Amino acid sequence: MTALTLPTEWEHHFVETNRIRLHYVTQGAGDLVVLLHGFPEFWYSWRHQIPALSRYFKVVVPDLRGYNDSDKPATGYDLDTLAADIQGLIESLGYTRAHIVGHDWGGAIAWHMAQKFPQSLNRMAILSAAPVQRFVQELVSNVDQLRRSWYILGFQVPGIPEWLIQQNLSEFVKNLLREQAIRKGAFTREDAEIYQSALAKPGVLSAALNYYRQMLSPLNWVKDWLDTPNPITTPTLVLWGEEDSLVTPHLTQGLDRLIAAPFNLKFIPHCGHWIQQEAPQTVNRELLAFLR
Repeated sequence: MTALTLPTEWEHHFVETNRIRLHYVTQGAGDLVVLLHGFPEFWYSWRHQIPALSRYFKVVVPDLRGYNDSDKPATGYDLDTLAADIQGLIESLGYTRAHIVGHDWGGAIAWHMAQKFPQSLNRMAILSAAPVQRFVQELVSNVDQLRRSWYILGFQVPGIPEWLIQQNLSEFVKNLLREQAIRKGAFTREDAEIYQSALAKPGVLSAALNYYRQMLSPLNWVKDWLDTPNPITTPTLVLWGEEDSLVTPHLTQGLDRLIAAPFNLKFIPHCGHWIQQEAPQTVNRELLAFLR
């Protein structure tokens, strides 16, 4: 398996937050920017953004609970706990507020933080992610999103998905990352091996699938369906790949009605779901213009 070598100015650290230990990579100084990855990734998905953003900010990129080198407890994969993990991370680093940038599940956590902990956010940038309440509603009412998300229903069976993925881990990574990308050059063979190595660590697959199991647990499903979320008061940028095969662009409709703050939605042409890796220069330019 490929060894992961980092630029020498990137530092690895661990932080205690919300009764677990998170691993993170950091570079730069100044106002805090926290980058939150999605499924089935880890901090490495932000490798193109760290050097660009660290010229102006202190960039911190955690492995989310359950992923790569962070703790992998049996519980705590609900959004309230995941958001509290990141709020605790911000405070443990000596900050009261941060810019939050989230992709996929990291974006879902960012949306949730903006509703639950608005005092902890300066600005928020979301890549390829809707609030979970919106996603669940779309999942049960839109056949197109159901077709795109069939794998989420398969993840609900305990134990079997982990075993099946483990048996075919290289194919799983290739199919989900490289095959779903519109810009095929975004993922080299080495990138795929690095992701495969992180997913192969004990406990990671079960933890990653627990995010989806928590999302569709009857209690959370009903709560998300009935919940009227607080309006978001954080200035928000949403970036979305025009040809995203995993989440329908229909999810972006009406987002402006959730936000009582400056809001900007931009579609990235000829780009799929892995937006910060498929169009890194475009994403870096948009993030720097927005966060600065």
